Amino acid sequence: MEEFNVFKDFDICQYLSELAIKSMLYEVSATPKPGLVDRNNAGAHKDMDFFTFMASSAALSDTFYQCAKAGAGFEGKALTELMNSIRPIGIQGEKRMFQATQGINTHKGLIFSLGIIVAVAAVQYGETQSLKMNVEKICDKVKEMTKGISDRELGNVSKASPSTYGEKLFQKYGVKGIRGEVESGFHTVRTHSLPILQELIKSGKSMNDTLVQVLLHLMTVTEDSNVLGRHDWEALEYVKASAKELLNMGGMFTEEGRQRLVETDREFIRKNISPGGSADLLAVTMMLYSLKKCLIPWSVCNL
Repeated sequence: MEEFNVFKDFDICQYLSELAIKSMLYEVSATPKPGLVDRNNAGAHKDMDFFTFMASSAALSDTFYQCAKAGAGFEGKALTELMNSIRPIGIQGEKRMFQATQGINTHKGLIFSLGIIVAVAAVQYGETQSLKMNVEKICDKVKEMTKGISDRELGNVSKASPSTYGEKLFQKYGVKGIRGEVESGFHTVRTHSLPILQELIKSGKSMNDTLVQVLLHLMTVTEDSNVLGRHDWEALEYVKASAKELLNMGGMFTEEGRQRLVETDREFIRKNISPGGSADLLAVTMMLYSLKKCLIPWSVCNL
């Protein structure tokens, strides 16, 4: 049998696609998450569960591969051109997701955000030939690539006829959702969750407990469109206050915090609250961390 040669067989597009899928799987696997699908329960959802997320994630590997391929082959001058190139890929990815989940929206937001990240990361790899990626530069490229997207897609909608989820929330609350987050170069992730994730992993905390703890931090600052879409601004403030209370108790790192987490999960389920926007940013946090640290064998990282 021919011995596998990691250098000869390395494929940057496959690598980036695998990181995106891993980030989604890590997010849904982190347990317990208040109101969200995890290994314990379906959270405040009656139409999906842990296995729905597994099926959806498995269906999206080619979508992220194609986004990375578009980035690797990009020869345009403005990154906004790359955005136009991957948009049809994302739309096709949504169709694959809906086929895999029988019409349930599990990952539409992450198809958008992670698709952009893998495309930009492929561009950066072409420039540097290094897998230990500069996350700040990636996020700067994301900002350049998506500049003006909120105004283009949300700002010009007639007040009388908002049609999409995002349009309705923008008109009602002025919240830009995931569009605003990508347009800012993932400001919330860079300034809040990524530094916390790095610190907790460095301290030796388990990946599961670290991810739940990072989610709680995200819940305190995210203008979560999932919460607003189901409820209102008062519910969002309740989510933020609940997360702050959990962190003050120690969150996943104290017995009191863990017990309160389980209680908060029950409360969110009863109130039909699902902080899915924060969950998406948790997956983005994991993705950027993986790109920065190159979480594969050292020999490949030195390519």
